[in-house]
Amino acid sequence: MRSSNHTRRFGFFLCDGYALMSAAAAVEPLRAANLLTGRTLYELLLFSDLGGKARSSVGSWFDTAPIGESASELDILFVVAGGDPLSVDAERLSGFLRRLSVQGVALGGISGGAAILHKAGLLERRRFTIHWKHYDALRASAPDALMERRLFVIDRDRFTCAGGSAPLDMMHALIAAHHGASLAREVSDWFIHTSLRPAEDPQRLDATSKYGVHHPALIAMIALMEDHIADPMSLPQLATLSGIGERQLERLCKTQLDQSVMQFYRELRLSKAVDLLRQTTLSVTEVALATGFSNNAHFARAYRQHYGTSPTQERRPTVKRQSTTSDHDRTTSRRCR
Repeated sequence: MRSSNHTRRFGFFLCDGYALMSAAAAVEPLRAANLLTGRTLYELLLFSDLGGKARSSVGSWFDTAPIGESASELDILFVVAGGDPLSVDAERLSGFLRRLSVQGVALGGISGGAAILHKAGLLERRRFTIHWKHYDALRASAPDALMERRLFVIDRDRFTCAGGSAPLDMMHALIAAHHGASLAREVSDWFIHTSLRPAEDPQRLDATSKYGVHHPALIAMIALMEDHIADPMSLPQLATLSGIGERQLERLCKTQLDQSVMQFYRELRLSKAVDLLRQTTLSVTEVALATGFSNNAHFARAYRQHYGTSPTQERRPTVKRQSTTSDHDRTTSRRCR
């Protein structure tokens, strides 16, 4: 086992358009650990495909080194990705990551970074997590992936987290494992991060905060629905697993949510379909299957009835936006290849 005095080399590969908050929440706790101890506990190295300025989603940037053989000397390399990581052309990066894995370098994914690790075949037989925006799209294309809806997951030599503020929680866990809980608490206090969250905490607001419901059966029902978007449960299943009868569940739902159980469920699924159509490159058929509709006709009928437009029309503005930024997209593709 390595001494606690060992300087660990943490690398961060920044895909073009990465979320600034996710990157900062990952590197700042490590910097603070160095500052508070007066020692270089962590050496931080920032990489991109070509080196130079790696621009974030808001246009700010970090200076980076080009990814190269020096990365084989890292203890761990995190891939930080935002936007639509499922559509990133990362063939060259994938090959490099596979070589690092063979050389014994641990790998991590932050926000959408896990999607790139998965595409490279580096999360097989590994539990992992990803930002909730990408969860259903990745589940649709990889139904056997060992994904979990957690803030972060550490499975042997794979470290993944949901992005946003979740890297603060994961880095707290790593600092505690390397240098003790006392230093980890000091780092959290430094960032006024007083509510430390365990790995298994959910990524999204609970039903009480989101929908204003308080009855435990309704809270359980909504959690079940959110976990079963692609494979919808029946009313009897929802009632049984929520711990009450079907009629009572219907009454509660109509009283507190002003809809029937299955109407509310369908709206949840259609809302997820909107996200997938706007945020991913999944085909309409794939979106239909990912949101629990048996075929395109059924999906299109439900979608038009609820939104007054078709799934194909919903996607057209996105296609237009992509065409107007094709130069940027090509740059992104080159930087992550």
